[in-house]
Amino acid sequence: MFDSIYTSVVTPAQFFLMAAAAIVTGLVYAWLMSFKIRSTRRFFIVVAMLPFVVGAVITFVNGNIGAGVAVGGAFGLIRFRSAPGSADEIAAILFSMGSGIAFGMGYLAYGIVILIGLSVLYMIIGSLPLFEHRSMTADRLLRITIPESLEYSDTFDGIFARYLTKAESTGVKTTGMGSMFRLSFRIQLKNQKEEKAFIDELRTKNGNLEIAILPYAEQQNQL
Repeated sequence: MFDSIYTSVVTPAQFFLMAAAAIVTGLVYAWLMSFKIRSTRRFFIVVAMLPFVVGAVITFVNGNIGAGVAVGGAFGLIRFRSAPGSADEIAAILFSMGSGIAFGMGYLAYGIVILIGLSVLYMIIGSLPLFEHRSMTADRLLRITIPESLEYSDTFDGIFARYLTKAESTGVKTTGMGSMFRLSFRIQLKNQKEEKAFIDELRTKNGNLEIAILPYAEQQNQL
């Protein structure tokens, strides 16, 4: 059952059997992962097709070092034509590619176990309260837009002292064609119920320009 279906020469029947197993398993895998990953429909279609694509490439290379190097270079170029994804999306792609190697070598049972097993394991671990340290989940990303004329080095210190237990600057950038600055801080509120009062006081300092408070961990995943 766990032996390779390939012989010294890959026959059309063997190749199409591999293709059927990889595509069906990929579709099941993409469907399972769609319950845990927030992404587009096209992303899951691509993830479903990846095991077959990688399996076909491995089958055609079949020990040819030159072809393997050429294919590796072609896959490397895809990195520069792709937008960066979240950690979940990158993991889903890696799982698909890993199982594709098993399919490409003819080990269909191993490919199915790897793909379905990893998706189930990913769902189980993702539903457990692991790695959710309270000190980190309480962190927020504060973004304040200020006019170019405002001196920002200590303008908000008094407000931060009243409402925050932590305020760590994470960057400054210009916006609005250089007419404004956007300040970013990693913060922790003393009391979550005072978030509106905190924003209202910031608005009196920044001329009622844009202010955003976002989950810090999610913003890090999108970098």
